[in-house]
This record gives sequence, structure tokens and C-alpha cells, in this order.
Amino acid sequence: MNPANYLKIKNKIPSNVNILAVSKGFQSQDIKTIHNIGQNDFGESKFQEAFEKQLILKDLQSISWHFIGRIQSNKIRKIIQNFKYIHSVDSIEKLHRISNISCEEKKNPLIMLQVKFSDDPTKGGFDPELLKLKWREIQELKNITITGLMTINPKGLNSNANLVLFKKCRSLADSLHLPDCSMGMSMDWEEAIDAGSTWLRLGSLVFGSRS
Repeated sequence: MNPANYLKIKNKIPSNVNILAVSKGFQSQDIKTIHNIGQNDFGESKFQEAFEKQLILKDLQSISWHFIGRIQSNKIRKIIQNFKYIHSVDSIEKLHRISNISCEEKKNPLIMLQVKFSDDPTKGGFDPELLKLKWREIQELKNITITGLMTINPKGLNSNANLVLFKKCRSLADSLHLPDCSMGMSMDWEEAIDAGSTWLRLGSLVFGSRS
């Protein structure tokens, strides 16, 4: 891995944009290396893998863990217990369940709702119109804080197509008075910044290629 890559990107991005270092598939020692040069936010998508790293790195109190993977109903309680942020809540049913369990656990996770802006069968997410219809109901749920929206663009889009979809996400977040947009990965992060992303989910650009 090459920490210089991380520092190069960190110096390029605006001060209101956060890097979420996507550490799935990397070792706890890799996380420690990046943490030592100033990175505190790390994203994981598989609970068991993440939990093992959290145990190894439990002394690093300043790390904030973000869950960014598909949420399985039987893992919701464990995700709530072990993650500060959840980026990938893709249905009203899961949101209700997270709220109920958060009440029981006396937790208040920070949530980003995953929204789908293109017809991509490989991705989950709220339909934008359904989200607007359900917004009042969502705002009344207890023990969760909705901070923004998250989206994943289909693979293989050109720069302009990526920008168009990211702008739709930013526009919807603004209309709901949400500050955050978790959008942009290692292949399309520059377009995401142009569209108003506040969280870039970067894996290989931070850690190098996965073995």
C-alpha cells in the first residue's frame, strides 16, 4: 500500500468533503497505517470481517466505523451495536426495524438512506418518489438520525452520466434539507465532488489494490 496516494487525494479535495476509507478486504494493520496519518472514518460491508478488525483495533478510540454493505435483517442489532454510521438503508421496512432496535439498545445511529437513480438490477435503494412520499413517516421514527443520502452509480458510465446521477442525489438531499451525500468511489470521485458529495467512499485509492 502507498500512504502517499491517500495524502495526495486528501490535499486535493475541498475541506467540506470527507474521505471514507473503505477497508473491506484489507488487514487491520492497513487500517492502522492510514489512521496514523490522520484518517478516522472507515467503511466495512461485511459484519463478521468488520467485527474482527474492531476487536483488534479497539484501542484506537478515534476511529468511526461506517457500515456500507447490504443490510441483512438478522445482523441489524449487531450493526447498531458496533457502527456509528449506516450508509446503506435501502427500504422503509429496514428503517423501522433499525429504529425499533435502536430504541431497545439505547443507541442513535447516523443514517444515510440509499437511493436508486437508475434502473440497475444489481443495486438496491429507495425509489426517489417513494422516499418523498414516506418522508414525513421517516422523520417521526425514533432513535435514528438521518444525515443524508447514499447512492451507487452503475458501472461503466462515462463522466457526464455519472455527474447527472450524482446531481440528482444532491438535489433530492437538498429538497429534504439533508446535509450529507455519500457518493463517489475510486472511479468516479471527481464527478461526485463536482455534484456536491460530502462523503467519498474510497478503497483502492487509499489502500492500493486488494490482494
